Amino acid sequence: MAYPTVVMDFTVKRKLQTIEASWSTPQLLEAMMRALKGDGPALATGDLSTGDLGIAEVDARTALIVTTSGSTGDPKSVALSANSLISNAKATHKYLEAKIGERWSLLLPTSHIAGLNILIRSIELGTDPLNVNGKADYTAIVPTQLHRALNGDIQLLEHLQGCKAVLVGGGALDPELEREAQAKKISVVTTYGMTETSGGVVYNGAPLDGVQIEIRDGLIAIKAPQVALGYLNGEFPIEDGWFITKDRGEFKDGKLTILGRIDDQIISGGEKISLSAIENHLQQVFAHPEIVAFATEDKEWGQKLCIATTHDLALTELQDSLKQKFGAHASPKELFKVSSIPYLSIGKPDRKKLAHDHA
Repeated sequence: MAYPTVVMDFTVKRKLQTIEASWSTPQLLEAMMRALKGDGPALATGDLSTGDLGIAEVDARTALIVTTSGSTGDPKSVALSANSLISNAKATHKYLEAKIGERWSLLLPTSHIAGLNILIRSIELGTDPLNVNGKADYTAIVPTQLHRALNGDIQLLEHLQGCKAVLVGGGALDPELEREAQAKKISVVTTYGMTETSGGVVYNGAPLDGVQIEIRDGLIAIKAPQVALGYLNGEFPIEDGWFITKDRGEFKDGKLTILGRIDDQIISGGEKISLSAIENHLQQVFAHPEIVAFATEDKEWGQKLCIATTHDLALTELQDSLKQKFGAHASPKELFKVSSIPYLSIGKPDRKKLAHDHA
């Protein structure tokens, strides 16, 4: 479907500054505060002055640009306004009944919107974020971290137990894992959202204050002040003010249930991975067509990236190649040597059968 082009106004410009890996948390917090107030440059999670975009200035409304991973296909640079980011923080605090002076802990990387949101929420509450050693009121993690806390990471477990609420997002949370967490006195709040919505906008199946959710042709559509200004490098899926996701969903007993994606993207350990991007890369590198990426359900990873092939390959060489291309999160967890690849009638590999056979 073709969507109307979102026009970024570059007649009124704002300088852009790349978030450096060497910055300390206080440095990043200060830069974020200035970006939100408008008296400092907009921030970007990657260097946009090189490559296809080649920009050093952005639309003046932009406070933050978060570039999504190339493992989802083509990386998208998402432009977010201060209003969108602050709206998300305020709605989160209203849901949690958070008070000025309470503290968040930063347990997620600040190259992602979820980690950056911890900084923005801390600014809203007038405090600095803590690490796992501190006594926090709130935190946010991905399911993989929760699994590790329940399976030997005592320091993380005790930290989560001390929080009033632990937001868990970035992928589906295994119901058994959630029950285990509750039994260990961890106050889990499941979240649903994405970079394009400034992070989570649905908590425990219910939209945050000011967020509207509809199901359009089976897909989740979102209308909220948290929605991004648009992409710097692609068509932004907006219809009459509604952001159209690629997630299938439905309402059950008044709560939003995520049914899966319409494309081949999975979420493993809180990271999005395109199965076709993985396949295309490996098939080119190893010059062999029968290399298929698929996912199995996994308590630790949510969805575990696996590779099936009829070729003689070693898991380590696949991992090394994918890490170099996409990053560590795109490293497959298992390799299966098969006598033949199952195919659908339309000629595409049958990933469901592979997942079933190797579950």
